Amino acid sequence: MNWPLVLDPASSDATQIANLSWLLIAVVAVVFLVVCGALLISVFGKTTWRNTLAKHSTILIAGFAAPVVVLTALLAYSLVLTRTLSSGADTPSLRVQITGEMWWWRIEYISSDGQITLRDANELHIPVSQSVALELVSADVIHSFWVPQLGGKKDMIPGRRNILHLSADKPGIYHGQCAEFCGGPHALMGLTVIAHSKVDFDQWLLKRQKAPPPPQNVLAQKGAELFLTIGCAACHVVRGTAANGEAGPDLTFVGARHKLGAGILPNNRGTLAGWVADSQAIKPGNRMPRYNMMTGEELQEISAYLEQLR
Repeated sequence: MNWPLVLDPASSDATQIANLSWLLIAVVAVVFLVVCGALLISVFGKTTWRNTLAKHSTILIAGFAAPVVVLTALLAYSLVLTRTLSSGADTPSLRVQITGEMWWWRIEYISSDGQITLRDANELHIPVSQSVALELVSADVIHSFWVPQLGGKKDMIPGRRNILHLSADKPGIYHGQCAEFCGGPHALMGLTVIAHSKVDFDQWLLKRQKAPPPPQNVLAQKGAELFLTIGCAACHVVRGTAANGEAGPDLTFVGARHKLGAGILPNNRGTLAGWVADSQAIKPGNRMPRYNMMTGEELQEISAYLEQLR
């Protein structure tokens, strides 16, 4: 799993948050050194130094006045900073609803008239240098959406819809994480954000409007038949087929994703087969049942089918 890079900003909001973080780290380091210095003086220092430290005025200034001034200044700076973070002043170029589920992300791209135009899972695609409005909701418990390189975190609370505006300064792959303990494999609830140039994003979006082509080889064709008969279609959607289950992630383009299992595995035929056979051994507690009754040949067939869904 690729853990998010917390202090390597790739957007203006993330840069401000990183600057605040470095300031807090610097202040903490200075306070630590001052306290250590005072401790050394009190133990090993000259009598006159220790007497100075013990004075009422010294205690009042160093123990009360200085902390009040420093903490008030930090509070004021952080409040000013958070007011300048993206608040939706710019008209977003893209609107996406992200639903936190145990323990994956349902992603739905929404048109200007409020209709869902595209469904995906665990991977968000955005255009570079444009504001994206994320509508954050939860299907079960409290989750928290956080992509540190692109901005701050925001909670996803059952029954509420929170808005987070996100942008990326340059194309790239950015990793996110659920930042609120949500039980079970919470630590394995990752997210991948891919920022494209405007042209590449438009091409990607156009391609995703269509269903993937049917299997082109015998192995994948057998896997497609197997997918529909062993129960996968009851929980997953593959557009252009009879698979229409919505309990689990949409698999229409699963073969094109960078990661599997909500960001914890590289995406290839071997990891696809391993996930289908026994996802509980990889991500204990997730809601996909084991299919360890399948033969090696069947796993090869179904993983070949899933791999070509791109």
